[in-house]
Amino acid sequence: MRRPPLEVADIISARGADYRVAHRGHLSLGQLKALSAIERCRTAELGGHRLHCSKCNTDTLAYNSCRNRHCPKCQGHKREEWMQAREDELFNVPYYHIVFTIPAELNKVCLYATKIVYNLLFKTAWSVIKGFAANPKFLGAKTGMVAILHTWGQNLSLHPHLHCIMPGGGISQQVKWKNTRGKGKYLFPVKAMSKVFRARFTEELRKALLLPDGLYKALFSQNWVVYCKRPFFGPAQVVEYLGRYTHKIAISNHRIRDIENNTITFSAKDYRHGGKTRPVTLTQNEFIRRFAMHILPKGFTRIRHYGILSSSLKKDVIPLLQQQLGKPELPERTKLIHRPCPVCRKGELVTLMTFTARGPPAIILKALLHQFHVPEK
Repeated sequence: MRRPPLEVADIISARGADYRVAHRGHLSLGQLKALSAIERCRTAELGGHRLHCSKCNTDTLAYNSCRNRHCPKCQGHKREEWMQAREDELFNVPYYHIVFTIPAELNKVCLYATKIVYNLLFKTAWSVIKGFAANPKFLGAKTGMVAILHTWGQNLSLHPHLHCIMPGGGISQQVKWKNTRGKGKYLFPVKAMSKVFRARFTEELRKALLLPDGLYKALFSQNWVVYCKRPFFGPAQVVEYLGRYTHKIAISNHRIRDIENNTITFSAKDYRHGGKTRPVTLTQNEFIRRFAMHILPKGFTRIRHYGILSSSLKKDVIPLLQQQLGKPELPERTKLIHRPCPVCRKGELVTLMTFTARGPPAIILKALLHQFHVPEK
């Protein structure tokens, strides 16, 4: 994929310093650090390294990445590594995609009690799935779930929701696989799940925060959304989905269309009108404000595994299930090249030397300039 002409880093570089000063009291330390890291990512400020390609025998210089999880330029390789690890954990059963969404009335609460609300979202979603799975009427077994937190809408507004994947069944007390009663057509009744989700979430919220009674009345006056899609067509589609959603951030650089006259224009899908792509224009300050809303607190885990897919159980359970149900055959993935050579595009680069923001040693820089026929200044 070609490097996009415009980046989030360009917006932060152009306006970020003024914005951080003007809103110092409203930005957390984590948000300030993330904005600074994105601005400096792959620039001389972070230093660099000398790379060598054994395929074409070329040496190159590259700047260091910030490795911040909110940076649009630092997620690709992490996503590929995570996907490859998940491939080994699949077994031959239908997988379902469930989305848990909290109402917009809680957006302001999310801004000042971020960890509490988002942790409750994870906790309640798993409580609902676990409870319905344990009920003999629906399954009567122990299941598992992978949950991924997204906090944004396409226009960068605050829209917290969980994307969850779970297998269409669970293990009985005899550690035998048991399919859901829907025969692969549906998982659990979503209307019942929605009511239980609303009741449990608001109950836990009352225990955790002192909020106006009017807010709770507003929360119960509307239907909450739990959306369960039809099962995936196969394990390969599960992996494709995981790759699309796991390490996604609020906006990618490729969606930014124009930076002009203190405004930012980017593309966004309008799901209210059939998912058509439309331009959205914001001031630079408003763009940074919305982007910063989606920077999670330090140490907050946005991808979580539960039940038989949790780290404490899957090492023992998954091999047994793969033995019972079979391990799915997946299309052979292209070997992941960590750092492809920019010259031949085939070789993998190996780091020969790292250097600080002061730059590479003069002798190395001179040799590289000579190699690429660049005149010395």
